[in-house]
Amino acid sequence: MRLFVGLGNPGEKHARNRHNVGFMAVERIAEKHRFQQWRRRFQGETAEGAIGGERVLLLKPLTYMNESGRAVGEAARFLKIDLSDIIVFHDEIDLVPGKVKIKTGGGNAGHNGLRSISAHLGNDFARVRIGVGHPGAKDAVVHYVLHDFAKADQEWLEPLLDALADAAGRLAAGDAARFLTDVAQAMHESDRAPPVAEQTAAKPTEKPRPHPAGERMQKRQSALAENLKRWLAGRSKP
Repeated sequence: MRLFVGLGNPGEKHARNRHNVGFMAVERIAEKHRFQQWRRRFQGETAEGAIGGERVLLLKPLTYMNESGRAVGEAARFLKIDLSDIIVFHDEIDLVPGKVKIKTGGGNAGHNGLRSISAHLGNDFARVRIGVGHPGAKDAVVHYVLHDFAKADQEWLEPLLDALADAAGRLAAGDAARFLTDVAQAMHESDRAPPVAEQTAAKPTEKPRPHPAGERMQKRQSALAENLKRWLAGRSKP
């Protein structure tokens, strides 16, 4: 069994916060793959199902972000899930909005949810890092991540959540590289450039400008015609 953990804070006031994008990711996975209904368990909410033939338990800790490890640790120990089978979805301010990366182990970059899980279980679990961008100043980070996504963010956030859910089977099968490839491909397809005809169409009031070489040829032809006209005029005089 794989344990997919989404990090966030409980309660309606936090539901659309940037810090809750982990919750959003596992909720979209549950919806897309028709998991069982969410139920209270392991100090959190869980939903169980199968993705690509692999059993997966989704977990949203309800302990608040700073104590996420309590819920994850309880679930992992009770179900005897190895650390290598735990995948955590979380917000990442060091990535541009919409960018997704995966890493196993390493530092927690000041993320209190990850730090709590490491304290309870160890550090060698996989993390799906979902970029939400950086506010630009260190002292603005807390307010930024605990604030709702902007309306403009929905243009990339909704397609990204769908892409993560659609590619979740790759993670369940242990293929992180293909997961990232599938997500990147889905995001590329959702952001197609406008057709060439629309990009290059001239405005109705614009007149096409002649090519510089054509302009030079036209001037030479006009000069030759003028010289010929003068020569003929001179010959016709008595």
